[in-house]
Amino acid sequence: MAALTRITHKAHLPFPAATAAGGGRRPRAARIRMSLQENGPSLAVVGVTGAVGQEFLSVLSDRDFPYRSIKMLASKRSAGKRMTFEDRDYVVEELTADSFEGVDIALFSAGGSISKELGPIAVEKGTIVVDNSSAFRMVEGVPLVIPEVNPEAMEGVRLGTGKGALIANPNCSTIICLMAATPLHRRAKVVRMVVSTYQAASGAGAAAMEELELQTREVLEGKPPTCNIFKLQYAFNLFSHNAPVLSNGYNEEEMKLVKETRKIWNDTNVKVTATCIRVPVMRAHAESVNLQFENPLDEETAKDILKNAPGVVVIDDRAANHFPTPLEVSNKDDVAVGRIRRDVSQDGNYGLDIFVCGDQIRKGAALNAVQIAEMLL
Repeated sequence: MAALTRITHKAHLPFPAATAAGGGRRPRAARIRMSLQENGPSLAVVGVTGAVGQEFLSVLSDRDFPYRSIKMLASKRSAGKRMTFEDRDYVVEELTADSFEGVDIALFSAGGSISKELGPIAVEKGTIVVDNSSAFRMVEGVPLVIPEVNPEAMEGVRLGTGKGALIANPNCSTIICLMAATPLHRRAKVVRMVVSTYQAASGAGAAAMEELELQTREVLEGKPPTCNIFKLQYAFNLFSHNAPVLSNGYNEEEMKLVKETRKIWNDTNVKVTATCIRVPVMRAHAESVNLQFENPLDEETAKDILKNAPGVVVIDDRAANHFPTPLEVSNKDDVAVGRIRRDVSQDGNYGLDIFVCGDQIRKGAALNAVQIAEMLL
């Protein structure tokens, strides 16, 4: 008999100032469980045993997402495993072309090749697919959505019509960056953006997180580190992002930031450049973002705009030298922004530097996808 795998949901505490920005979590104790509802949509979680798949379940539970049924789907290797979710037992089913009969919404996080193969089949069966891979992000006609940024991209996609659809979840680095940059872009119009990322192990999946933990122990014990996921030692080191390097010298991760920003902002003229680095952090990305504007924007106004942006919390205490860190945003919904300052290399108030941190698995993947699904209700 397959081992029982219990899905646990950690207590996710909001930032002290987050509720004012509209992104902090509501306390769980005061709420009545409303998730399982006869009139809710039928759900499927594809890749349920992976890091993002598990986080899908955590977010669905945390946000009391309504559903009448939920299918746990994964590869043949994981089929038969037993899981407990919201006090009910489930058996993981093998993902096949027949998995989507009667499914209203499918949350996909099983890799690009699986999405390309089975996403369109699910759509043909009337399922709305929210896909976390890169398979459809740049496909014309497929909405690429951050709900706080461009909800209008989903116009016309609705439940109850019997018509399936594909909706793409942006890359984690793009989501975290644009959560902070977009409110400023709306005010002053960004003409050029320079991004340097410091990306966590979680972006490469649960196995990479496990390897970072293993390597840390090995190095501290004087043993050679196990390098199965990455070719280089990860513990106590950092290196250029492991995505393939293209002919222009950029890697695929960097070009995702460039192309996805233009699509989400619906602005093919905005200039974006990026350098993406892996750092030995478990699950939250950090990004240094330099913005150049068409119209002037001073740092105090920028700070006020960000304090009022949904899903954003400002941590910017110069006196205490306290700014966002990956640990502070881990397991949290909000993206944290700090180091908000005028770019002294530019004349006047036409440039800002900001530092952004966000949980890669949560807002960078699972939370954003569930928020997209909420917009369908």
